Amino acid sequence: MIDIFIDNTAIPCNEGQTVLEAARKNNISIPHLCFHPALKPSGACRICGVEVTSPTGRQTVMLSCVLKVKPGMVILTDSPLVRSHRQKAFVRLFRMAPQAHRIRDLAHRYQVDLPPEPDGCIRCRLCIRVCQEIVKAGALKMEKTAAGSQVVKGDGQCIGCGTCANLCPTGVITVTDHDSVRTVAIQDRTVGQLPLERCEACGRMYATSDFLNRVSHISPDHPDTKEHHSLCPACVKLMSTRAVTEMAHLKK
Repeated sequence: MIDIFIDNTAIPCNEGQTVLEAARKNNISIPHLCFHPALKPSGACRICGVEVTSPTGRQTVMLSCVLKVKPGMVILTDSPLVRSHRQKAFVRLFRMAPQAHRIRDLAHRYQVDLPPEPDGCIRCRLCIRVCQEIVKAGALKMEKTAAGSQVVKGDGQCIGCGTCANLCPTGVITVTDHDSVRTVAIQDRTVGQLPLERCEACGRMYATSDFLNRVSHISPDHPDTKEHHSLCPACVKLMSTRAVTEMAHLKK
């Protein structure tokens, strides 16, 4: 039997044991994920790092699952150096497996702050820019939150045009029409809910009132906004084609 010191406590252990095995046997908590007593240690997860004194006298972090005990060895499991190493190791694991609840729970247990889980948004700001520069509704903006910068509902009013969803490169913005209402959402966060207009010809719910009013204001001569009809673009195109055909027949 030999003695080592873990966090200023003398720990008896057998020669050939690893520091992690000695700590586990004495109920000393060191985080680990890739260790199993029936297998040879590999040090793959890297979160079991502890602080030791190197042969040169320099304090360094080594992986406790592969580090063999030596008489008089002094180990620290929660020093600033260890916490810095642990933070980097947990972030590395989280990037590889962001949906793994065990990693997040273990990090929380050891007071390691992890980045927010990926939400599908790459922060390209295309949605914000088109809403401000082209649509001019100002319905979206970027805001700093506890989970990091996020696209959120802006100060303006969503008109339900769906341009943001059409431009979104990841598909995280959705437009859903249900029960005569159009819902624009970023994942589970609603940006706008607006009533839909019904096409007088085919009966299809095709656009929001706010969108048609905006188009009418910007382009009063647009064929979809004339006061004498409320037609969807498909029906407008169909009727225009028929009109051209009838004119051609009249000229013959």
